[in-house]
Amino acid sequence: MADLFSTVQEKVTGRGVKIVFPEGLDERILTAVNNLAGNKVLKPILVGNEEEITAKAKGLNLTLDGVDIYDPRTYEGMEDLVQAFVERRKGKATEEQARQILLDENYFGTMLVYKGLADGLVSGAAHSTADTVRPALQIIKTKEGVKKTSGVFIMARGDEQYVFADCAINIAPDSLDLAEIAIESANTAKMFDIEPRVAMLSFSTKGSAKSDETEKVADAVAIANEKAPELTLDGEFQFDAAFVPSVAEKKAPDSVIKGDANVFVFPSLEAGNIGYKIAQRLGNFEAVGPILQGLNMPVNDLSRGCNAEDVYNLALITAAQAL
Repeated sequence: MADLFSTVQEKVTGRGVKIVFPEGLDERILTAVNNLAGNKVLKPILVGNEEEITAKAKGLNLTLDGVDIYDPRTYEGMEDLVQAFVERRKGKATEEQARQILLDENYFGTMLVYKGLADGLVSGAAHSTADTVRPALQIIKTKEGVKKTSGVFIMARGDEQYVFADCAINIAPDSLDLAEIAIESANTAKMFDIEPRVAMLSFSTKGSAKSDETEKVADAVAIANEKAPELTLDGEFQFDAAFVPSVAEKKAPDSVIKGDANVFVFPSLEAGNIGYKIAQRLGNFEAVGPILQGLNMPVNDLSRGCNAEDVYNLALITAAQAL
């Protein structure tokens, strides 16, 4: 796991990436931000009252050298953000409403990213996923050609690294959603120097069972292959056919996936969430994420049970996405 993050840290260090952390009074955020700035990895921006943040840091013996602190209540560029927000929301918010909304640290931080004043955002240590993702969907929005954002986990154990998707966002993705998730997940894998071999999972392998659920995955495979023919991608597969060469040889001998998949696309959030937690708890894999993908600019969501190291690592990932 150390190798995974040391590789990412090498990629982003010295590139001047600015990451905004809306939860400026959280001890875990302060510790991680202090280390990120101290190691000169990236330029952190904290959101909140400067006196309160400085006092909290001092109590933790943190210097916060090289860290910027922006307070929405006194921020000089607030009027520019208000105007940009009103324009972006296209009549869904008045100027007065925008001024109130942008006092919320997540909305404020997201607007900094949208306006190019920061390159990415990390939140969620003290907020729900919805609190982090909602401003991103309203302001930053998804990339052209992508309907929905999705959430992946990098599953790591020793030298093994896999991508599991979608384990965080889309409850019941349709065929087009699954195809998009597969393509975006392959791009995320490349960011970690994982050469993607994508398996679309189901309870059937290559038509061994027929149902609406298996047909949905088979259709997703066709759509993904049409959209990204350069990808090594196939399905539908039961997990063993995607992962065990001897099983793949029996169940899918003609597939480009030979039991050597490293990106696994689950057919539903239910399956993905259960799957990654089984690997984490029974297989002793470390689960890094959820990493949000499909957005125009990177916003990532921490678990409220995170520690300072988790914050540090997700900041590295966010910086890598920004590059």
